[in-house]
Amino acid sequence: MIATMQSLVIDCPDPAALAGFYRSILGWELDDSHAPWVTLSDPATGGRIAFQYAPDHQPPRWPDPGHPQQMHLDFDVPAREDVDRARPQVEALGARFRHDSGGEERGFVVYEDPAGHPFCLCYGQF
Repeated sequence: MIATMQSLVIDCPDPAALAGFYRSILGWELDDSHAPWVTLSDPATGGRIAFQYAPDHQPPRWPDPGHPQQMHLDFDVPAREDVDRARPQVEALGARFRHDSGGEERGFVVYEDPAGHPFCLCYGQF
């Protein structure tokens, strides 16, 4: 092993707002003491996502290869009905629906976060 993972860093136009969006989804701890760099941390696992100010951020246009997704996050939920229940919640936070794989036992639903990055709510085993 060469290193351990410190954090995933996401460029965005408003780090505090985007961190707040993901905090509402994950329930992780938010640290904005080094603004405009903002982090979310999972106290149970030590996982960390950081949000970095990018004044010229150009959001991806998934699935357009001319404006690639740059990165995306996958979040596990227990079952399809949990994804369906989550839809109005993530949309109320500012997410935009993009695609539903349509699976009953396993699959994913793609959304865009408020800065345009795609993320998926995944269910079943992949």
